[in-house]
Amino acid sequence: MQRALATGLVALFIGALLLIEARRRGWLPDALAARVPTNHFYSVQLAFTLLLGIEVIGLVFGLSGTTGNTMGRQFEILSLILLRQSLKELVHFPEPIYWDAVRDAIPRMAADATAAVLIFALVGVFYRLQRVTESQLSEEERANFTASKEVVALVLLAIFAYLALETVGAMPGGEPASLRAEYFFEQFYTVLVFADILVVLLALRHSFAYDLVLRNSGFAAATVLIRLALTAPPFVNGVLGVGATFLGIALTWAYNRNVPVQRPPDRLEPAVR
Repeated sequence: MQRALATGLVALFIGALLLIEARRRGWLPDALAARVPTNHFYSVQLAFTLLLGIEVIGLVFGLSGTTGNTMGRQFEILSLILLRQSLKELVHFPEPIYWDAVRDAIPRMAADATAAVLIFALVGVFYRLQRVTESQLSEEERANFTASKEVVALVLLAIFAYLALETVGAMPGGEPASLRAEYFFEQFYTVLVFADILVVLLALRHSFAYDLVLRNSGFAAATVLIRLALTAPPFVNGVLGVGATFLGIALTWAYNRNVPVQRPPDRLEPAVR
């Protein structure tokens, strides 16, 4: 499946390049030409948007795994979104590119790309700190918790399909396709905020351990920061994204430090000889 999807992305990228070139040369019918851009860099934007869509589907399917791995996938997708925003500036560049036309966009591109690289580096630290937190649960509790998360994943997959169809259906309208794609990711991350909180509440059915509840609730807060980063202006979005990743690392480090601690009993039990 991965090879098929990658082949499809290559075919769409090359096909978009050829279609745009045909539009520039006036080979397309007027009805089709009106919907095809004239800048070749739109094909780059299309390829990265579809790649992000595939990554989001992987995030949904991975929801049934550990909470830490799911959070890590969210950080990965955020870094790709920031990189896509950096490359999105290319569609405003003339062909051929010359410095006077692009110098105003370079600081924004550099800021988004730098934030993406920083998150990429921090995600490696985040994964190295992970432990299998569900190991605190019994085998039956882990199975039930996993089944609950699979139900949430199926609902998210249905919402993803609905938002994707809504985005594709609205593309021929007045709004550019890039804005519709950004709207899609913003809407889906809003849904993820509620999904993360739901997973936190589902975990309470199996464990009221303070460490686990705080850690999972903190991950939900990190998702909120990611959602804010998607709509924040340039420079601020990168700061929010890196901050969300630092929050995930800090929560995981603190959890690893505290979870082995043996708490005193809530009340003294009488000794039995």
